[in-house]
Amino acid sequence: MFEKILIANRGEIACRVIATAKKMGIATVAVYSDADKEARHVKLADEAVHIGPAPSRESYLQADKIIAAAKQTGAQAIHPGYGFLSENEGFARRVEEEGLAFIGPKHHAIAAMGDKIASKKLAKEAGVNCIPGWNEAIDSPEHAVEIARDVGYPVMIKASAGGGGKGLRVAWNDQEAHEGFASCKHEALSAFGDDRVFIEKFVQQPRHIEIQVLGDGFGNVIYLNERECSIQRRHQKVIEEAPSPFISEATRKAMGEQAVQLAKAVKYQSAGTVEFVVGKDQDFYFLEMNTRLQVEHPVTESITGLDLVEWMIRIAAGEQLTLTQSQVKREGWAIECRINAEDPFRNFLPSTGRLVRFEPPEQTMFQADMDKRYGVRVDTGVYEGGEIPMYYDSMIAKLIVHGQDRADAIQKMRAALNAFVIRGVMSSIPFQAALLGHPDFASGNFNTGFIAEHYPHGFRAEDVPHEDPDFLVALAAYMHRRYRARACGISGQMVGHEIKVGEAFTVVVLGAEGQHVPHEVSVTDYVDQSGSSAVLVGGKSYRISSSAHLGSIRVQGACNGKGFTAQVERGLAGNPLALRIIHDGTQIDALVLTPARAELFKLMPYKAPPDMSKYVLSPMPGLLVNVAVKPGQKVQAGERVAVIEAMKMENVLFASADGVVKEIKAAQGESLAVDQPIVEFE
Repeated sequence: MFEKILIANRGEIACRVIATAKKMGIATVAVYSDADKEARHVKLADEAVHIGPAPSRESYLQADKIIAAAKQTGAQAIHPGYGFLSENEGFARRVEEEGLAFIGPKHHAIAAMGDKIASKKLAKEAGVNCIPGWNEAIDSPEHAVEIARDVGYPVMIKASAGGGGKGLRVAWNDQEAHEGFASCKHEALSAFGDDRVFIEKFVQQPRHIEIQVLGDGFGNVIYLNERECSIQRRHQKVIEEAPSPFISEATRKAMGEQAVQLAKAVKYQSAGTVEFVVGKDQDFYFLEMNTRLQVEHPVTESITGLDLVEWMIRIAAGEQLTLTQSQVKREGWAIECRINAEDPFRNFLPSTGRLVRFEPPEQTMFQADMDKRYGVRVDTGVYEGGEIPMYYDSMIAKLIVHGQDRADAIQKMRAALNAFVIRGVMSSIPFQAALLGHPDFASGNFNTGFIAEHYPHGFRAEDVPHEDPDFLVALAAYMHRRYRARACGISGQMVGHEIKVGEAFTVVVLGAEGQHVPHEVSVTDYVDQSGSSAVLVGGKSYRISSSAHLGSIRVQGACNGKGFTAQVERGLAGNPLALRIIHDGTQIDALVLTPARAELFKLMPYKAPPDMSKYVLSPMPGLLVNVAVKPGQKVQAGERVAVIEAMKMENVLFASADGVVKEIKAAQGESLAVDQPIVEFE
């Protein structure tokens, strides 16, 4: 077994690998860029080596620097994690040539599966179901139309070297096939330097289901069941679960056996994933093979009780698999939510900055400890007070739950999301909460088009309907009553002017543009110091109790005998007296007033925010890469104004109306905050 390994990655996956290495008694070496010198993976590793500036192309993608760091520290093996160099055949070969072990498949397997055209040919030869299509490179738009007619519309036009949704078009007729071929070819050349394009049948109502495989150096390969990854936004997975609520035992077995056939055909050694697209009638076709550890591997670990990182290390060290196919377990149900630093209410734009508060839910399952299951696990590479840098992907954490069945797992995940406190950056938690609460998700009735179908115009606050909105009002009144009760106990109050707690309140839910909604509420049956009250809202009674400290954001308790977790904060929404209540993805800002004060509040004038229509504002934190206009320049609606870069994405800002530039408010190369003015028009 290795004595020391280097992890050629960052963030949560680097921390994940370190956890298993520590369990196995293996020393670890981290590598880090300028942006990551205070990162969590650097603090957790036994040693750390600096490998370059913040941009990944100058640090985490520098194979020479990573191999030099391994030799310098005496590491015998390199674990690539996922992303960066994990599926780079040249890097895997270099590692082996330098006398180090690559903790992943052999370079020939990476090469065979890395090219989508070559991998489909290989899969066909191995007896794996492949989508009808044309797997040779296509040379002209006319040829593309001819092939599309032969395959039968709708078809998918894809770049051979594509990934992440780039170089991909769906065509429903000859014209779309003609145009789609040209745009795919151009996009593929600029994104991957490879303009080869192929065509395949577009599977309608498709589900994305993948099979986890594990192979050793002795020819043994097993499959570890499947993962359902159909909940995707722009081809990026959002929620993953294991097993799938859709496929039958027979389909599971057939998919698993075909995945094993393919892995054996390329002499696969390590953990890998064979991805399938599955039609509405459970017809399944090979999509691609990911020759690395997947982001969503924890759901498989939960249901099988196997540590996949440990097996990757053992196989790379030359050990043989000790379990057979019949010994692979499938116990309970696991769900993973990817918690990203992005603003779901601003079209999921990246949200970088400092994590002012970071309080994950209480963990009862831990990385690398497969004895503790049926609980909550958080895989993360960040900590409170740390920075979310703009140079890498937007993942803050992965939240994993393991339940007895699917309903139990969904309930656990909703509670865990409610308990996850993140402040300082926006996160995808409200969106995840809305998806989990959707009846179609709960019933398992979804496919890869789920998000596009249900949220065609993006995600808005009104897309998170709460099952019981009056509960939020009741919770605001309950918490206010507790704050007032505590204030009553403060010593030294003037005689005759002590704070008194009444029972009648008006909860004013604050709305946009002064559209506030009052609710008459009574809070009674308050037992001093016990933390329990009966709150009456709109004829409904809520008996709420909680032992939460009044200074904490997370509030756990019971309402009418049923447990709940919510988040409560004071002093937000531009009002020091306002309470913000967050539960199941829904947020309200409310003032809890005595009836007399509520009457006075009605008379308060509405102060409209300043008119910012003459400004181009930064929609997110990021780096101002380019300003395309100058003072005095006439600009037409739709014309490019500026480019902002954040989290490996370039975002182009356009003028929303015709105008003349008055002043440039921010300089090229400046780091921008959300809503910071960039350009002012006359």
